[in-house]
Amino acid sequence: MSIDVRPVSSRRDLMRFIKLPWRLYRDQPNWVPPLISERKRHLDRARNPFFEHAEAEYFLAWRDEKPVGRICAHVDHRLNEVQGNAWGLFGFFECEQDDEVASALLGTAEAWLRERGRDRMVGPFDFSTNHECGVLVEGHDKRPQILEFWHHPYYGPLIEGQGFSKAMDLLKWELFIGDARKRTLPVIYELAEKLEPEHGIRLRHMRKRDFEGEVRRFMDIYNSAWEKNWAFVPLTDTELRAYAKELKPILDENWAMVAEKDGETVGAALTLPDYNQVLAKVNGRLLPFGWVKALIARRKIDAVRVFALGVKPEYQHTGVAAAFYVEHYEMAEKTPQSGGEMGWILEANVAMNKAMEAMGGEIVKRYRLYEKELG
Repeated sequence: MSIDVRPVSSRRDLMRFIKLPWRLYRDQPNWVPPLISERKRHLDRARNPFFEHAEAEYFLAWRDEKPVGRICAHVDHRLNEVQGNAWGLFGFFECEQDDEVASALLGTAEAWLRERGRDRMVGPFDFSTNHECGVLVEGHDKRPQILEFWHHPYYGPLIEGQGFSKAMDLLKWELFIGDARKRTLPVIYELAEKLEPEHGIRLRHMRKRDFEGEVRRFMDIYNSAWEKNWAFVPLTDTELRAYAKELKPILDENWAMVAEKDGETVGAALTLPDYNQVLAKVNGRLLPFGWVKALIARRKIDAVRVFALGVKPEYQHTGVAAAFYVEHYEMAEKTPQSGGEMGWILEANVAMNKAMEAMGGEIVKRYRLYEKELG
């Protein structure tokens, strides 16, 4: 049967779009179902502030009136303004292991982007580097951590088969596990010890009671430390507030840290308990009984994800990052979360990847972003 790709045009179709992965991954133990309510909110143009500066279309691929794939085509006007390009993006790519389905989906997204004058198609982004992005191409034996996904190994070859090539790899490093601390270079500890006496910089843990203030301080670090990164787009105030609202319930003050000098925040590390260990138990729904499973699983979380770690450019050679790393080691010894992963980190970020090596880390996952010229 031929493949028919149609825009999502009803609430029923949107639920089909959201729930397609449940069928595609039903036999995959490492896939973690997202919360359906969160996915609905994320895709809702009226509720997601991303759409204040972007436009998108969702598509489903049908064979014999059964959904067999999905994709989103979108234009982030803020990204193009910041980066000075004319990219069109794709994301939420899921499909059966079928070249015909992949061709129909990617071809439809490409046509939609061409109509809007885009000269390059890049993705997958769900919706930007501020959200989940990339296709898992290495590390399929690992369960994804909070705010990342697991993909079929055939996704990369399917995308490459449609004329796409690698644009950038995103690396996940495993830290704090086994003898990693023994492999950490002495210079890391030396830099951390000198941070306060030589530079007047001190670390402290974030305070939930001053959550709004902490969010503003983190945004300042985020926008200054990441601004030169590939495909970076700064969060708007509205996006930051929405993001913070989602993260607050899972924020653990033990793991969220800032660095300060004379009252100025010069660095921040946002590390989250791996709530994917909880989501794996509830199959996308907290009601009616998923919340009970979630409460039980929450107490057993044994790992964290270093989600974001940044230092203002003028302080990047003072040892702030080293001090964050050492503090993470100490927290891993004090809390049930004795293991963790760092990232993602851009493959092109040589300094950060060398730091991970110095910390005794090991690359355990690789997510790939693809591109295709539309000229």
